[in-house]
Amino acid sequence: MTPERAQLEDVLRSLGDVRYADVRYTATHAQDVKVRNGEVDHLASTVDRAVGVRVLVGNGWGFAATSDVSEETIRRTARRALEVAAASNLASTQIITLSDVEPHVARWESHYEIDPWSVPIEKKLEHLMNATEPMRGDPRIHQVSGDISCYRQEKVFASTIGSFIEQTTTQMGGGIEAVAIDEGEFQRRTYPNPFGGDFQAEGWEFIERLDLPKKALEIRDEALQLLAASKAPAGRFDLIVGSAQLALQVHESCGHPTELDRAMGLEISLAGGSFLQPQMLGHFRYGSDLVNIVADATIPGSIGSFAFDDDGVPAQRFHLVRDGTFVDYLTGRDTAPFLGRVSNGTVRAETAARIPIIRMTNINLEPGTTPLADLIADTKRGIFVETNKSWSIDDLRLNFQFGCEVAWEIENGRLTRLLKNPLYTGNTPDFWRSCDAVGDRASWQIWGLPNCGKGDPMQTMRVAHGAPAARFRNVEMG
Repeated sequence: MTPERAQLEDVLRSLGDVRYADVRYTATHAQDVKVRNGEVDHLASTVDRAVGVRVLVGNGWGFAATSDVSEETIRRTARRALEVAAASNLASTQIITLSDVEPHVARWESHYEIDPWSVPIEKKLEHLMNATEPMRGDPRIHQVSGDISCYRQEKVFASTIGSFIEQTTTQMGGGIEAVAIDEGEFQRRTYPNPFGGDFQAEGWEFIERLDLPKKALEIRDEALQLLAASKAPAGRFDLIVGSAQLALQVHESCGHPTELDRAMGLEISLAGGSFLQPQMLGHFRYGSDLVNIVADATIPGSIGSFAFDDDGVPAQRFHLVRDGTFVDYLTGRDTAPFLGRVSNGTVRAETAARIPIIRMTNINLEPGTTPLADLIADTKRGIFVETNKSWSIDDLRLNFQFGCEVAWEIENGRLTRLLKNPLYTGNTPDFWRSCDAVGDRASWQIWGLPNCGKGDPMQTMRVAHGAPAARFRNVEMG
């Protein structure tokens, strides 16, 4: 049962004279279907409801949450949050300043054409079986699997400044995987991406558009071809990174280091810090002039989009890196004043049972003007890599190593040999400064990532990244 507006506003009034308070309600619906080697591997359907109350007394935050949405329990939860805030204020050594935000009364829903929950589980299983069964048969194919997931979150937000905001997002994801093993050699190919596939804020029409059965034989054949492929060479090469792999590069080496709470040391005990420090704002050369990184929570159909964050701040689009220069962080109402700025609306929580923290939205590398075919044709000796297989990056998001599922050698402007086990490594600013060509809009795609972890207790957030293909000069390959 969703709490009524009057009920939540009464709870906020009962807190008395506090600097600020808000109450959030979420109902999170999830359904996951997975098949493996011709059998149902996983089938789960859950609904999680929670109410969380956040209170600021003096310079102390308090937070409490419950799964019981009855009015009396919500009131008790609010009193508990108030007690925590009062105690935190006594121990606080920092002055908390909140950036201004106008009150908003609004309702927002993401768009879909076919409700994911209107599609029977039997049809979802049949779709996955049709996609994975054609990949079986060759004894070298050790495992085939397919995933479809449905997600919906209903959120209600009320605050003491007078905001009352209702938001609902509906999302779908899916993908397939083939694992080939022969004489001790292991290779994997996924479509359209690892991590369970790709995810968008759409309905069943997104799964139909992916057309997993149509890609099955191609994915199987590439997994088998990789078994006999030449190993990717070591040394320095000009590297073209495909859209899916570059989206993860953006996530790890652009999104995380621009989270202001990390730069302030507030996440250092678990998630780590950031090599991007506030004194670098406005002048640090993060990448070449071609590198433009934007945060954009307004993109229709993306799982990193919304109308308002969990501070009640409207969704925004803004540059983090403009023409290669570091120009902004992801911020919230209680962190933006540290920079003398106002919140740019990037504070969210996994559910109302967790306190909101700074999270990525859609963090994108903006497209350039060069068609992918021209990128390849203009490369004399290089390697093209695509689809992540492994990664490692330090706590400051500075030194990294990425492995990919597949690569192709580039000789005199042509893709030639298929290569296996490509690995590239580097230093974040050096890597982005080496970018000398960025693919055009035709090679740009936004990729949903539903499992970004941060916070203590850990929160898993759904974010997304848009990227074209791009070329980087003289990159170390392993």
